[in-house]
Amino acid sequence: MLKGNNTSLSVGATLLVALLFFGFTGTDKISPRLQQKLQAAVQTTFELETFQLQLIAVPSEVNTQTAVALDGEQLYRVMQEETPIGYAYLGQAPSMKDIFDYVVLFNPDLTIKKSKVLIYRENYGRQIGSQRWLKQFIGKRSGDPLTYGENIDAISGATISAKSMTKAIAEVLESMAVLQQEGLVQ
Repeated sequence: MLKGNNTSLSVGATLLVALLFFGFTGTDKISPRLQQKLQAAVQTTFELETFQLQLIAVPSEVNTQTAVALDGEQLYRVMQEETPIGYAYLGQAPSMKDIFDYVVLFNPDLTIKKSKVLIYRENYGRQIGSQRWLKQFIGKRSGDPLTYGENIDAISGATISAKSMTKAIAEVLESMAVLQQEGLVQ
């Protein structure tokens, strides 16, 4: 019994520390697993040791104009000290029977620096997570055509997820253009 209580205390203390840590980072509504994957993607893509993710609050009147919902914890400015070095959009898209989490990382000029599938919850369709397929989006910007099966390669065995990812990235690019026009991103 004593051993079980110690385990409960240890788990409780760990949860408290996690809640305190994530509560002060501005990303407290993101699961710890997703937060960790987001941090790793930003760190490796921008080649940074230290950085901050600054949540960009999108007013509801602007959010109604965007193709993707930006009313939560989806859009961040990547900061190194006081300098903005890019943006990160954290989204979800449907797969065959579930959803998957992904991130689109932007250069300061709003071209895509990298996209990455962070958490994929199905056994089939995982090919969309390959950097070989995802590199097609690098350098894309708002207004660039993204059509699955035409200028974005199709993936046999991952058709639904690949179409979904293509559509999601196109909508994120369209939304970033709206936010740029509204002065919320540079």
